[in-house]
Amino acid sequence: MCKTALGIELGSTRIKAVAIDEKNIPVSSGDYTWKSTYENGIWTYNLAEVWTGLKTALAGVENRESVQAMGISGMMHGYLAFDKDWNLLVPFRTWQNTITGQAAEELTALFGFNIPQRWSIAHLYQAILNGEEHISQIAHITTLAGYVHYMLTGVNAIGIGEASGMFPIDSEKNCYEEALLAKFDALVASRNLPWKSLTDILPDVLVAGEEAGKLTESGAAMLDDLFAPGIPFAPAEGDAGTGMTATNAVAPRTGNVSAGTSIFSMVVLEQPLKKVYEEIDLVTTPTGKPVAMVHCNNCTNDSNAWVSVLKETANLFGAEPSNSDVYTKLYQKALEGDADCGGVLVCNYMAGEGVSHLDEGRPMVVRKPDSKFTLANFFRATLYSTMSTLKIGMDILAEEKVAIDSLTGHGGLFKTPVVGQKFMAAACNAPVTCMETAGEGGPYGMALLAACMANKAEGESLEDYLNAHVFADAKGTTIAPEQADVDGFNTYIEQYKQLLKVERKAVEVI
Repeated sequence: MCKTALGIELGSTRIKAVAIDEKNIPVSSGDYTWKSTYENGIWTYNLAEVWTGLKTALAGVENRESVQAMGISGMMHGYLAFDKDWNLLVPFRTWQNTITGQAAEELTALFGFNIPQRWSIAHLYQAILNGEEHISQIAHITTLAGYVHYMLTGVNAIGIGEASGMFPIDSEKNCYEEALLAKFDALVASRNLPWKSLTDILPDVLVAGEEAGKLTESGAAMLDDLFAPGIPFAPAEGDAGTGMTATNAVAPRTGNVSAGTSIFSMVVLEQPLKKVYEEIDLVTTPTGKPVAMVHCNNCTNDSNAWVSVLKETANLFGAEPSNSDVYTKLYQKALEGDADCGGVLVCNYMAGEGVSHLDEGRPMVVRKPDSKFTLANFFRATLYSTMSTLKIGMDILAEEKVAIDSLTGHGGLFKTPVVGQKFMAAACNAPVTCMETAGEGGPYGMALLAACMANKAEGESLEDYLNAHVFADAKGTTIAPEQADVDGFNTYIEQYKQLLKVERKAVEVI
């Protein structure tokens, strides 16, 4: 039995490490705060900061000598291109970028499969279309988690859930979709590229439960020898896969919502969708089951900014409330607002948004002269805005008659009890459950994947492992949608769709 399993996630705002014990309970953690920068028209992170952040987060983990299984997760999608010696060719292009519109549109039409702008294959093909100089040197493309995993283990492979955000997956064979690989290779055959087939530069695909290498001596040295070489690694997974794992939403008819800097829902499908929707990604669970994913670039960044401004206002009067208290008070105040926010509208777009087809964002608050502009309505609208774009996608799944027995929430939006759950239940018109580990999110899910790899019985699936060993006695709360809230949110969303016309004009003129 593995003593301690460690999950590491390179998220949008934090690099976090969470260790769990034999009972799969978090016992230790460390973190490092970072953020993306907008440089030369590209949202990026400096890869040197990856290693500073990792070492800082890992230094906060106690009893490191007890760790007997590890795993890396990170922001999905994006573009990291390397030469044959793993030298980075261009700055990391994150999921936040909306610069691949032509590529995404052409590939979606070619494949008959939705390829969003943030997917790795869209970034690669757009770079080819642009005639970018670095294309002639590419030997590897991977994700952020895949890069870190390779540097620590020497194994160029990622989990199937992570891979499903790079290129479409065949869930029957648990590999990249061969027919679509052939279509892409034919598409670029005349461009004199340095690889024969796309598979030559993509990472290998593994499923949950498989071992994906061990910590090497050079990998341990990159972590300042905080861990001894030889620790086995689970396949690197994306934040979508770890979120599903952390919420036990890996079986058909289950789903989860991860809400932090970005927000996305994952619903495990019983059968394929009838149509191709630009608003919905088709990805997989860590074991390869098909998943409908509604991914929105914008969630809590704008509300965080408002919290900061309102805290600064309190400081003017000599009050020094903690950040936690300010969040709690404002979230609770939002419960007093009208179900439709009294005509107050908020658009939280700090960045572009694929679901609503905007390449840039302009955060705004809009109201009519007769709107009920109170703090409660304003902050309720601010919180509604964090999930309004998600609701647009979830409404498509509802029209497709996709069954959801349970929807589990995790991430920062759900840290304040009741509020995020209540509003999300109204938005999705489905019960929303939050477990005690809801705030742990991705790194906790990655730790569970590492523990599963180390401890599962022969032939035991991830689903069975989670049900038997992790969530059998899990504690949580479930909030069912109230009809008044559902009706209020539906009224709000119709106004919000009109607000997006204003948002589009604001991007054009400001």
